[in-house]
Amino acid sequence: MLNENIQTIRKSKGLSQQELAVKLNVVRQTVSKWEQGLSVPDSDMLISISEALETPVCTLLGETVTEPEADNLKAISEKLEIINLQLAQRKIARRKMLHWMLISLCAVTVISFAALTIWNSPYLSWDFSDPETAVVGTGFHVFEWLFIRTAPIVLITAIAGIILIRKKS
Repeated sequence: MLNENIQTIRKSKGLSQQELAVKLNVVRQTVSKWEQGLSVPDSDMLISISEALETPVCTLLGETVTEPEADNLKAISEKLEIINLQLAQRKIARRKMLHWMLISLCAVTVISFAALTIWNSPYLSWDFSDPETAVVGTGFHVFEWLFIRTAPIVLITAIAGIILIRKKS
């Protein structure tokens, strides 16, 4: 029974006799003799085998080990299918989020540009001899100057992104 269990567990872990022998610091022929029932490992080696195969000693000694059945493989494939569906749903959710972020960016850009146009740069008529007004006016001027130059680029990029995302969906 021990010989059959060692062989079955080793194969289920995907190990060759040589790989198990390397883990145990023995020669391959020793593992072969154990699996053929020609010899039996001592108690210390039995513990080493159980650690190498990540299996309790009681399983090696007493319980008959069966190879995975088709039902187990079917359950694994069903779990993998569920995981794939969850990943696909996450991808769709991310795509929708990016789509709405780009639409929001377009809306904010248009609204900001319209607000700046309506206000017609009122900071230019401020009295800049007051230091606080000068700092605020300069900051507002920098914001407007950068925004007016970058708004068309941001708007075009956001619209292109929306179109590209729509085509992929």
